[in-house]
Amino acid sequence: MTALRLGPLPKTETLKLTISLTVELKAQLDRYAKLHSQTWGETVDATALVPHMLEAFMARDRGFRQAKSKRE
Repeated sequence: MTALRLGPLPKTETLKLTISLTVELKAQLDRYAKLHSQTWGETVDATALVPHMLEAFMARDRGFRQAKSKRE
């Protein structure tokens, strides 16, 4: 099995947000979504992955965590 950082997607409440991507980034997201679907056996598209990728990115960003903890 391929080792992806992003695991199975949880069911969550969502809010719609519109973003602009480069053509290459959209193609990469589509490839990642295809690999994620093959790995976890559940069909997902790139739009479903983006929120989880952003959440994982912010959770690992040391500077963001430090700034957040200083405000609290």
